[in-house]
Amino acid sequence: MAAKKIRFDSKTVLYILGGFFFAYLFFGFMLLPCLNTLTSIFSVKNPDGSANPWAVIKFFLAGNMGSFVWNSLKLALCLVVTVNVVGCSIVLLTEYFDIKGAAILRVGYMTTLIYSGVALVTGYMFLYDNDGIITTLLKNSFPGINDNWFSGFKAVLFTMTFACTSNHMLFLRNAIRNIDYNTVEAARNMGASPFKVLFKVVFPTLIPTLFSLTVMTFITGLCAMSAPTLLGFDSINPEIVRLAGSSTADESFPQARAALLSIILATFTIVLLTILSSYERKGHYLSVSKTKAKLQKQKITNPVANVLAHIYAYVLFIIYMTPVVMIIIFAFQTYSAIRLKTIDFSNWTLINFFGKQDYSYLTSRGTYKVREGSISGVFSNSATLGGISMSFILSLVASVLAAVIVVIACAYIFKHKKSGTVLEYSLLFPWLLPTILICYSYRTYFNSEEVWYVFNNNLYYGPNVRLLIIIAYTVVKLPFSLRMIKAAFYAIDEELEDAAKNLGASPIFTFLKVKLPIILPSVLAVVALNFNALFTEYDMSATFASTYGTSYAMVIQAMCLEEGLYGYNVNASGRRCASTVFIMIVSGLMLYLVYGVGSRDLGERLAIREKRRLRREKIRKFFKRNKEN
Repeated sequence: MAAKKIRFDSKTVLYILGGFFFAYLFFGFMLLPCLNTLTSIFSVKNPDGSANPWAVIKFFLAGNMGSFVWNSLKLALCLVVTVNVVGCSIVLLTEYFDIKGAAILRVGYMTTLIYSGVALVTGYMFLYDNDGIITTLLKNSFPGINDNWFSGFKAVLFTMTFACTSNHMLFLRNAIRNIDYNTVEAARNMGASPFKVLFKVVFPTLIPTLFSLTVMTFITGLCAMSAPTLLGFDSINPEIVRLAGSSTADESFPQARAALLSIILATFTIVLLTILSSYERKGHYLSVSKTKAKLQKQKITNPVANVLAHIYAYVLFIIYMTPVVMIIIFAFQTYSAIRLKTIDFSNWTLINFFGKQDYSYLTSRGTYKVREGSISGVFSNSATLGGISMSFILSLVASVLAAVIVVIACAYIFKHKKSGTVLEYSLLFPWLLPTILICYSYRTYFNSEEVWYVFNNNLYYGPNVRLLIIIAYTVVKLPFSLRMIKAAFYAIDEELEDAAKNLGASPIFTFLKVKLPIILPSVLAVVALNFNALFTEYDMSATFASTYGTSYAMVIQAMCLEEGLYGYNVNASGRRCASTVFIMIVSGLMLYLVYGVGSRDLGERLAIREKRRLRREKIRKFFKRNKEN
């Protein structure tokens, strides 16, 4: 049989060029940098210049590097327990049990969705640090209390416990809402108590979601960065960043040690994701009635249990809301009120947001000096504005770029099963590796002018680091974008595409006019969620930190260290509060675009568009009629 000839038309040439371009990107920006990190562990040389491939391993076993691994493991294991307990309880209190004021409680529990990372950590520090509001109140009541009680492991565990429950409010909440109430009602009719129904009927249906959340929480704790860095806890990620900025003149082979810690993190991540994938393949099914009923909230019949549940719910609400309320209030306070941690209701100000003021202070010689403009607002401070613009542009470009790449990839995956599978697993590759490993690999691999992949340009030098940050942001967000957008492609009816073809529409025209409008809400949601995560991202920012790559998160962190230094940045705490408020507004707007505008399907968007058109037409006729009269 004659071999099938390949037709070299424009479509085939486009596929070939696209394949080569993707291979160039995959090997150059995913595989080779990570392989370079792995090989650097075994290329260490002794002071005499001789190769010693096991030097780092021996140093790890004999030195204190193992303590960083153990600290991260301890944090991850404890977080699995605390986050699941708090996360499950807040979802049950707002979605399953009949608790008074559940709508208000839900708003409080979801505040971690609008501020996270370094902004959230600094918010808790504003309350509990050695000069924080709560610590100041405790010192006034108990003078012998330790000022630094909120630091180290316990502080990190407390902060991350409440910071990491946002996934439960997103995913576990949806899982509980999808429970068939008929199964709950059947168990109640058989005499089961509310708590027996919860543990015997409800929780078994939530096991897949809880397992996924547990793995996500463990990886989050293992790869924690902002909380350990700011609260003084020795874990893996802060140590990797510290070693990355060190040199052999300071300590023994720091780069190789950073590489080894990165590989250890990658090993843990790969093992956990493998276990999760194996667990998901087993399948978990629950028999439900043919007509699914909406879940109704369950009353707690025991009076004592009901009172305790309400007390517990509102104690958690206070813990969640106190940082938010205090940050918003103190964002409008003067620097003196913030320094004394007292609220001056008679003197509100916008100086932490806009404008500048001079600051007079008494020197050691007893004379007053004036620092012009040392009190400045978020939008009047060059460093803060530079961080905002830097993070906004880089995050937006990376979010859009990741979504565009994934949309094109999904269109190919659904057309070509075999090669599409290879493409899909290639895009999921970054999920196997910790973010810090990818960023550290970029920093070491591209910090040279001998990388022909990028035309012998040093991407870590000078302004080029911004391009490197965009690439890292994009690569890290590819797996999440793929999972979300690929699910949207399944909603496209193939008959629509066939109808467009029968009408003579080209593939590109069909995609732009038929497919894209259907998946557009999901694509916009992915862009918004990615932007939210990247705008205040700290881990990658710390790895790429440089004069040309100072992100908003790095600026916020610097505010914790520079306040009042030499009479400058006197109101750094107030500006930090104002920055957090600004982040809340931006994140809240993005979430509205996701769950408000972005959640509307094509029919709803067309109906709203028609409604707006009729409103404009009505207004136009009204003015026309008045003009004629």
